[in-house]
Amino acid sequence: MCRLFIVTSTVLLFIVVSSTNVIGAFAATPTANTTKSISTNDSPNILVNPVQGPTVSKQLVLRARSSWPWYITRASGFVGAFSLVLLMLSGIGFTTGATFRFLEPLTAWATHKAIAYVFGISVVIHGVALLFDKYVPFTIAQSLVPFLSHYRNVTIAGYHFGSLYVALGVFAFYFVLAIILTSILWIDKKPHTWKLFHFLAYLTMIFVFFHALYLGTDLTHGIFRIIWIIFGFIVAVAIIYRLRRRAKAL
Repeated sequence: MCRLFIVTSTVLLFIVVSSTNVIGAFAATPTANTTKSISTNDSPNILVNPVQGPTVSKQLVLRARSSWPWYITRASGFVGAFSLVLLMLSGIGFTTGATFRFLEPLTAWATHKAIAYVFGISVVIHGVALLFDKYVPFTIAQSLVPFLSHYRNVTIAGYHFGSLYVALGVFAFYFVLAIILTSILWIDKKPHTWKLFHFLAYLTMIFVFFHALYLGTDLTHGIFRIIWIIFGFIVAVAIIYRLRRRAKAL
């Protein structure tokens, strides 16, 4: 028994020592999938200097605070331009009957009126937001008096027209104001006068078209410029058809 115990203990000890040596040799052998561990003493000396100034979040907040008038001006211009297109087409459709193919008379009138409210509000927001823009500053006088601004002066064939496209926007604002006031006050009392003032909508569309085409940030190039030109062409065809129809009726 004693001899068996000694032999067994010797064999087990040999197996443990041999296994330990094999495992140690395998661990020390580099393979393609193993990576060399790097002690803290092997790490390079890296100096991290703090960046002076506001953080990224603060920069975004500051930019939003300084740029919000530009975004509001841009958005309200978008809404105003395309709501004007809908107003023109639906209004001409009242005369030609095209609008009533899609909507019942009462629904068509209510829709036209609602779009008119959206257009009027967007025009006011568009003008007021310009007063707070720090990159392209406008005064109240420049926003209300044509050609008083010097933003993007226009020269055609050697003749200087000042801020022509800004002036077109100012004139369009007064046309819209006249149309809205006469629609509120005279649509029932003086329908003939109201109709005469409503023809200013055609001039408004022309002025707004060129105002947006040459001053609109999103209409300088790209798909939105193409879409705006297509809309302008569609409204122009509708206006010509409406005027020819009226001329034949006379």
